[in-house]
Amino acid sequence: MQTITYQYIRVKKIDFRMEVTLARPEKRNAFTPTMVNEIAHAFQGVNDDDGIKVVMLKAEGPVFCAGMDLKIFQDVDLDMQNPQIKNKDLSLGEVFARLHKPSIAIVEGNVIAGAFLIIAGCTYVFCSENVQFRLPELNLGIFPFQVMASLLQVMPEKKMLQLCLHTDYFSAREAMEYGLVDGFLEEMDIEDFLAKFNNISSSAIVAGFKAARELPSVASEKRYGFLLKKLYELKSSEEVKNRIV
Repeated sequence: MQTITYQYIRVKKIDFRMEVTLARPEKRNAFTPTMVNEIAHAFQGVNDDDGIKVVMLKAEGPVFCAGMDLKIFQDVDLDMQNPQIKNKDLSLGEVFARLHKPSIAIVEGNVIAGAFLIIAGCTYVFCSENVQFRLPELNLGIFPFQVMASLLQVMPEKKMLQLCLHTDYFSAREAMEYGLVDGFLEEMDIEDFLAKFNNISSSAIVAGFKAARELPSVASEKRYGFLLKKLYELKSSEEVKNRIV
């Protein structure tokens, strides 16, 4: 991975995993265009590194993420640019959709507004039982437009719209009922869970994630043929041949 100093995130590779930590606690980890591009850069490095099997998302401070920094998105000159990265116009949801490795969000602070792009974009979300969730956009006269696409990955349209209309905080238990949370940190051993990824084939993971991302654009009657082709392509790789032998 290219050596780079990030402004708003911290990254650390530990064996077969990459930890990406939101590091703007003084602003409740609200994301800016630069932060989004830094996450995208880190994720591209993850995609390019066969040694990384899983990504862990964490956050500094008492709030996991307060969503988009509206002031900076309205005036990008206020953003602290990273001279090592040229900012592109990217949606945070799009950044997560381009990640081809499993991702685990470790949530120990509240999740607000655009932060739902992170938790709905992760493969697993484990949170503390006291964490609260909120989509307050309607109280600001706006609507959580980008969040809608991410929410539709984990819940039906009706539930998604109900959630967007509900502007109060709701509990971690309710978030689990919505399908946003997969477990509570108090009830599990994260290191034990992570260890399960150690011996998984990187090429199989990448092939599976890429196929899953492409599948919605494939006509329903062609999906099994599409997936069979992906299987044959993977089976013909040297790694699979060596494992079978």
